[in-house]
Amino acid sequence: MDGSPSEYGFSTRLARENYWTRNFTDLAILEYKKFMYLAATSELMVSPSEIVDAVWHQHLIFTVSYIDFCALLGKQIQHIPSTHSKADFEKFREAKSRTRTLYLDNFDEPPIGIWNYSSMYESLRLAKARIKIRSFVLVGVLSLIALAAPVYYLLRPVYIEIDNPYFIIGFIALCVLVFFLLETANRLRLRSIVNDFDKDAFVFDLQPLELVYLKTQRLPHVINGVVNELVEDGIIVINPAKALELSGKECSGSLEHLQVMQAMWALKKTYYPPLLDKLRRKPLFSNIANAMDAFRKYFYKSKKFGGLFYSNFAILGALLLLGFTRLLTGLVREKPSTFAALAVVALAILVTLYLIRLTKLVSTETIPDLYRKNIIPTLQIEDNWQWSYFLNGPTVLAASFIPIANYIDRNSNYGGSCGSSCGSSCGSCGGGGCGGCGGD
Repeated sequence: MDGSPSEYGFSTRLARENYWTRNFTDLAILEYKKFMYLAATSELMVSPSEIVDAVWHQHLIFTVSYIDFCALLGKQIQHIPSTHSKADFEKFREAKSRTRTLYLDNFDEPPIGIWNYSSMYESLRLAKARIKIRSFVLVGVLSLIALAAPVYYLLRPVYIEIDNPYFIIGFIALCVLVFFLLETANRLRLRSIVNDFDKDAFVFDLQPLELVYLKTQRLPHVINGVVNELVEDGIIVINPAKALELSGKECSGSLEHLQVMQAMWALKKTYYPPLLDKLRRKPLFSNIANAMDAFRKYFYKSKKFGGLFYSNFAILGALLLLGFTRLLTGLVREKPSTFAALAVVALAILVTLYLIRLTKLVSTETIPDLYRKNIIPTLQIEDNWQWSYFLNGPTVLAASFIPIANYIDRNSNYGGSCGSSCGSSCGSCGGGGCGGCGGD
């Protein structure tokens, strides 16, 4: 359907508008083709899933491609939207049942992720939290402030009996123990949540470059890997002035390689920062960041992650309250409180950074670890450089390219972000009431 490779072809646009991963997009297109075959060979109406319908809507926009596709099928397939009447409801219910029967007669069992859910993210089986994390943090901070006075009066008799440095040493030891226990518990809980995803969920079928972004949260790391492959293949050469230029060798690689080649043809001889800046705006690359950022946002807005975050906040907040009331006790008694103040400030910064890290942990560690330990050993990835890049990082880059990549890593602020609001509606299409049948 894409025809000749282009910067914003059918599959790229489909993935971008629905925040889909590459493999999920390819699978959705394949299922759409199967559905259209059923529509062309059935005398009665068939009905797509919402995900298949999203592909159908996108294909209708590509008018010439759609007409050619219907000509190949031998029938003009009409898209019939539902009017949501009672009669339509019964008609589409029968069409949905008929579609499954025809599918089983012609193909294997339909993939659950495409046919049973309205969006790519529903296969994660994550109910949305009622309270947003940002709102909870605001209420939590105000609650800690309100509790400061009563906790102070409660602990003051105990604190005046404990002199420094014994309190500071004990408090630091307690902090280390709490963070260690939280880290262990958080990793186990996140692993358990991920294991509860549907086994056919998109998370278990990611491409190596998507995992590179998930692990690093930086789009330049993805682009570095693609450009490096062209450098190693001798298609791009680095001259003594550290500028990049094409060698004249033909490239017959992936779509990412072709995007880099097109950018190089436009820039001619160039230093890497302008090339990187141009590539990170290409939909093919930004789609990786969009899909992975949408997943992370969908995950941390879930009820399961919310419970984990709330418990972490409560425990760490209590720890901060212990330190703050000790500081307050010393100030009221006009005792030297420099070390206590430094400890409380340091702890407050550490707690903030830890909670921010917690919102990224499933992306940066849990899922990458799952691939290293469980998924990659089952794959045939010998001589696949991208998988090696995911596993080993920048150490596998070409010697001539490492200084350039390191310079970018140290001096750029490039990153990927979800271009619009990505919540529980990511990837969904409201076209569940659509049908198709062969027309004359």
